[in-house]
Amino acid sequence: MAPFLEKFFGSVYHQEQQDHSTNQYCKFNSALLTIFTSSLYLAALVASFFASWITRRFGRRISMIAGGVVFLGGAILNASAVHIAMLIIGRILLGIGVGFASQNLWPKGVLAEYRER
Repeated sequence: MAPFLEKFFGSVYHQEQQDHSTNQYCKFNSALLTIFTSSLYLAALVASFFASWITRRFGRRISMIAGGVVFLGGAILNASAVHIAMLIIGRILLGIGVGFASQNLWPKGVLAEYRER
């Protein structure tokens, strides 16, 4: 969205305003935008490894609550962000929450599918 890009990624916003092509593939060359985008996914990947240990040690309920609280913190931080560092830290927290949730939810889906057969 233009206001978001203008506030946090000014150079990307100006590139977008100058580019009138219809090609959307690799349109922007911004390391900061790449870090912002990938931080959630990388944090989710790393967190899923730690979530399995926490789930075994403390149980699924505690693990899900911890992931939810971290995700909520990331959402609050992103909603109140005033600069790019807050956005990236918020995305990392969101990724940790996603990593915990995905680690804890996919086995239930697999088992539910197996039971139906």
